[in-house]
Amino acid sequence: MSVVEQYARVHVLTDADPLLEDRGAVPVVLRYDPETDPRCVRVGLPGPVAREWTVERDLLEQGLRAPAGSGAIRVWPCGRVQAVVEFHTGHGVSVVEFEMKTLARFLRRTHAAAAEPVPH
Repeated sequence: MSVVEQYARVHVLTDADPLLEDRGAVPVVLRYDPETDPRCVRVGLPGPVAREWTVERDLLEQGLRAPAGSGAIRVWPCGRVQAVVEFHTGHGVSVVEFEMKTLARFLRRTHAAAAEPVPH
């Protein structure tokens, strides 16, 4: 099983990190490692203190079709081309707008990686 990484450009609206607010599109890294945690993906956001969130893969998939949430994370489609992932922390809220096709492509790649045979 192999690690899947995909870079994406997203828009971030946040009250948790003023340096990210209104910067336009910023890069993020989507990462899936089936050996570490086959149920989750990681979303790495930029900033002076880079942060990474762990999101259940099923939650992202559900959120592409209809509003879904689990704990401090909410996901929902926004029109036909955007998907929104909202992260709540003790420091505030960060709303990350993805292109829906980017998330869908990444999720397809994670399923292909999870289905790879284990080498002997």
